[in-house]
Amino acid sequence: MSLFERYLTVWVGLCIVVGVALGHLMPAVFHAIGAVEIAQVNLPVAVLIWLMIVPMLLRIDFAALGEVGRHWRGIGVTLFVNWAVKPFSMALLGWVFIGWLFRPLLPAGEIDSYIAGLIILAAAPCTAMVFVWSNLTKGEPHFTLSQVALNDAIMVVAFAPIVALLLGLSAITVPWGTLVLSVGLYIVIPVIAAQALRRGLLARGGQAALDAVLARLGPLSLGALLATLVLLFGFQGEAIIAQPLVIALLAVPILIQVYFNAGLAYVLNRMAGEAHCVAGPSALIGASNFFELAVAAAIALFGFSSGAALATVVGVLIEVPVMLSVVWIVNRSKDWYEAGAPARRAEGARSRP
Repeated sequence: MSLFERYLTVWVGLCIVVGVALGHLMPAVFHAIGAVEIAQVNLPVAVLIWLMIVPMLLRIDFAALGEVGRHWRGIGVTLFVNWAVKPFSMALLGWVFIGWLFRPLLPAGEIDSYIAGLIILAAAPCTAMVFVWSNLTKGEPHFTLSQVALNDAIMVVAFAPIVALLLGLSAITVPWGTLVLSVGLYIVIPVIAAQALRRGLLARGGQAALDAVLARLGPLSLGALLATLVLLFGFQGEAIIAQPLVIALLAVPILIQVYFNAGLAYVLNRMAGEAHCVAGPSALIGASNFFELAVAAAIALFGFSSGAALATVVGVLIEVPVMLSVVWIVNRSKDWYEAGAPARRAEGARSRP
């Protein structure tokens, strides 16, 4: 691990501070960058996400995707957490914290809107950033890609009904443009580009050429992650300084939800006997959120300046630092995970030729 990677959390902290400061000092610049979007998808952020995930996708050999079926337990656990636990646990946490405990500290007219935003945030599992988190935990890349693709397919039919059920609305306006464009930008295009580049490198110079390119792209990927963090916090620099208490209170149920769902997926995978390289990305996919879709849905339903939109933005702000903390926990607990008898059997089976 390089010095840069070893102190990644330090650089993340600095980027948060820099982003908030620049967003407050130069709001016009960040407003201009934020306005470069299509269907609520910010294009500069999309480019940075490409730089983050293409090196991870380069490692994937599509010929080996058929083997992902042996990780059916991990797939089942992730689907259970994403669709049967996560939206409902967030609804409960929103009602407990925002609707009850923190109610006296928040604007009375926005309570229901805040809760709605939290529910919308939890109803869509992350699409792109999980490739970064999976890579940082040395996760099984074929499992990660297959799980993300499966979640995207389910999201098309399940997102609106789940949100409608939990919000008690008869009809939900799904921002289909955002959903389709996000999947295209963050999954389809990067996968095609990465596989074309992979085949070209292997054809010209074999595995050595591919390894050399991956070594050069590694720092670029982490640099793009930090640049994304500066942009995200810069976009909301004014709001953070103007409403620090509201943002801090909204972050509490989001934080609890992330750690609860990540921990649940991690433990269930251990009990099921999945290998650590599957349990790590499973926990991270189970905990993270598709914030582009969440923000767009909240704006479409409640308006740009609503409490719901602000709640989803808080999810955006804490996504990177919180998920990095989950990555740290997954990596540090590997010995404990593999000490379990089912996990030992899974790791042993994976290591045998």
